[in-house]
Formats: sequence, structure tokens, C-alpha cells
Amino acid sequence: MKNVILFVLISFIASKSAWSQSKKYEVYALKFASSSPPWPISNWVDKGPKDDSVQIDFMIWLIKGNGKTVLVDAGFLNDIPDAKEFDIVSYIRPDSTLQKLGLKPTDITDIILSHPHWDHIDGLDLFPNAQVWMQQDDFYYYVGAAWQKGGFAGGFNKRDVRKLIDKNLAGKLTLVNGDNQEIIPGIKVFTGSRHTFNSQYVLVETGTNKVIVASDNIWVYYSLEHMQPAAAGGTYDPAGYIKAMQRMKTLVTNPRYIIPGHDGKIFLNFPAVKEGVVKIE
Repeated sequence: MKNVILFVLISFIASKSAWSQSKKYEVYALKFASSSPPWPISNWVDKGPKDDSVQIDFMIWLIKGNGKTVLVDAGFLNDIPDAKEFDIVSYIRPDSTLQKLGLKPTDITDIILSHPHWDHIDGLDLFPNAQVWMQQDDFYYYVGAAWQKGGFAGGFNKRDVRKLIDKNLAGKLTLVNGDNQEIIPGIKVFTGSRHTFNSQYVLVETGTNKVIVASDNIWVYYSLEHMQPAAAGGTYDPAGYIKAMQRMKTLVTNPRYIIPGHDGKIFLNFPAVKEGVVKIE
């Protein structure tokens, strides 16, 4: 009997250790474009200062480990008309940025779409093998009600709707139903900011820290530091946007590990591994 109990105990410890090991990931931010010149913070934060500026960068995030090579968001192609208002400089196609880490576009196993604005979804077809994860409510609004009378399609591009539909038809789209869902071991998604109809952010276990890739659920650090919502058009629910940031702070040991979607300061706050690539650690 003692031997049985000992065997069960050892098996439990081994399985717990294996689980702990399996959910550890590395997280990187990869810049593929910048907006020039810097923008007034007031353009990005409600009641933010007009005389202070922020460097707006465009990035994707890589989560690597447990046999997975995951992107949060897919970036955009530089021929998309919507990009013109941002005076894009230093553009590198999102799939090409992966070469800096020795990866090919076909290596990407999954893409977690935080939301379907053109600058986060337009590069979807660059990663042919990826299984795409998107909030169910965001998907239905994006492909349906947004284009109906009374709908809101700001930041959406029709060609990206077609790309997403093609992923769905190919069996490469998984719809996530709601908040606090573990979609891959050690990777959870949360809702609440309502940057789009039901945008999501990503919590990643790294072993030493938990990292939140907020994407546009927080545009820039100023919002997080001052608990102020995005400027007009940045959320359907300003109060919910603030509550989501408050919640994010309870999910990590240090707000340092909450990563906004467009603030160039990210590339000063973390160690560079290549030009335009930092490791979130």
C-alpha cells in the first residue's frame, strides 16, 4: 500500500513539474514600422497632454515555447490605403521581421488576433499555417453588423474581412467565447476594454513573470500610468477600458510587464536582441 501511495505521489509531482515546464514561454516585441513624427499624447489618450508627445510604432508580438510559435496580431501590408494618415517610415513586412529571430512565416503555428483593425489583421495571409484565434463576438460584428446601416466600420478594411473569411473557410479560425479563456496551455485571453466590439488581450506564463500583451486595449503607456482611457474612437466603453487596465495590474507582479499596442517606449524599456526586437523579461 505504501508503495502505491509513493508511486501516486511521484507521478503527481512529475506531472505537475511537466505542466509547469510546458507552460513557460519567451515573449518578444517586433517593430515593423513607425509613424513620423511623434504624436501629441492627446491624440491617443482622453484628456492627455497636447504639449507632450509619444513615438507611435507598429509591432507584432512573438510567443515562443511548448512546441508553439505564436504571434499576437499580424501587422499590415504597406499598400493598404489606411496607412497613409500615419506617415509610415522604416517599414518592414511583418513576416520579414521574423528573420531577425531565425524564423520563417511558415513556422508560425497560431495567431491570436487582439482585434480586427487593419494594422493588426491585414498581414493575416502572410502566415499560411497559422491557426487564428479571435473573440466570437468581435468576429460576428466585424463580418456582419459593422457593415449594416447603423454599424461602425471605422478602422476596418473590406479586404481584411475577406482574408478572415478565407481563414474560416479553410478551417484555420477558432472563435473564443468570452473572457478569461485558456486557449493554449499557459496562454489566456481576457476581454473588457472594448477597443473594438469585443477586443481581447493576452496573458502569457513565462516561468519567471506573467506578461500581458495588451495590444490596443491600451494604446500607450500614458493611459496605464494615469488610468485614463483612449482618446475618442479608441473604445466603445471608456469606463470598461479603465477597469480592464486596473484588472491587468492584478494579473501581473509588476505593471512593467503590461505591454501597450503602439508606444515606442517598449523598445527602450526591454533588452534588445536585434534591431527593432526586444525580449519582454
